[in-house]
Amino acid sequence: MRFPALSTLLLLLMSIASPSHAASASVESVTWGKTSAGEEVKLFTLRNANGMEAKITNWGGYIVSLKVADKNGKFADVVLGFDSLEGYLAKNPFFGCITGRYANRIGGAKFKIDGTEYQVTPNSGKNHIHGGKLGFDKKVWAAKEIADGVELSYTSADGEEGFPGTLKCTVTYTLTKDNGLQIDYQATTDKPTVLNLTNHAYFNLAGEGSGDILGHELTIPTDQITATDDALITTGEIVSIIGTPLDFTTPHTIGERIGADFKPLIQGIGYDHNYVLSGSDLKLAATVKEPKSGRLMTVRTTEPGVQLYTGNHLKEVNGKGGHVYKTRHGFCLETQHYPDSPNKPEFPSVTLRPGETFQSTTIYQFSAE
Repeated sequence: MRFPALSTLLLLLMSIASPSHAASASVESVTWGKTSAGEEVKLFTLRNANGMEAKITNWGGYIVSLKVADKNGKFADVVLGFDSLEGYLAKNPFFGCITGRYANRIGGAKFKIDGTEYQVTPNSGKNHIHGGKLGFDKKVWAAKEIADGVELSYTSADGEEGFPGTLKCTVTYTLTKDNGLQIDYQATTDKPTVLNLTNHAYFNLAGEGSGDILGHELTIPTDQITATDDALITTGEIVSIIGTPLDFTTPHTIGERIGADFKPLIQGIGYDHNYVLSGSDLKLAATVKEPKSGRLMTVRTTEPGVQLYTGNHLKEVNGKGGHVYKTRHGFCLETQHYPDSPNKPEFPSVTLRPGETFQSTTIYQFSAE
């Protein structure tokens, strides 16, 4: 099923109505530039009473900046990115964008729905990744200010990147009183299609441009992943990782075992794995602490999986403030359905049909200790 359970809907309604989400942030917007086609792009700034600040652009829904306090009250931007729109218009490593129609990989860039095969764009060898050559990260979304945030909307035409159905998608970013960046996804379609949406932010809780993230302490409360082949396409197996270098059920630094002689780490050139989460309600997906700053990030989601990626392929990217981002200077925790789910009927379904509404929520929450 692509719907959250009734308990999830009640939880989301309660969270919206709760004092922690009431009138928590101010919202401002400016024109940030234009695309090569002359489309106007805006930059939205969200601020709460605690001084936390998020900047979101309607070009690809990128999180351009996210400033949070450390244990001494000092603010730093904790997401990798660029100072100007030009960096996001150019080819980049998906620095904080909305990723779709299908985040992660589809093996062979094809799948079947009700016996009909669909061929989507192969943009990772013979496979499909992150929505194709012109995915959701390369679109100007319609944008409007809402209470505490910004609402982005995009209609993906039937056949775009090979996907069936006209898909109407809405993504909202809100900043909460208790220092959470909440992302809500919603979509409908006029034909059966597949859908997997996430945000691809690269985090460094010491502050972007401060070096690698190997000293960050990570906890992921599950002992299972979806196994992959050498091309990182899921095999359909859900396997135990207890006692292996992928086991984060107790805290470990990211760098402690990343170089271990362990096949899944060799396949991913580091961590690039989908962790299996239990339950359809809003639940804990991960906790990350940066010891020196004391910054703590918790990730909660209604999605069944979270992809840990440790920036294994970052190479000399010229980022904000003259900073050069190198291998493992940022990590991603992408909440989503499992990779290659359209070809794995044993996985939670990613099929969306007419009359159904896809809904999903993820919250990145920050504190310091």
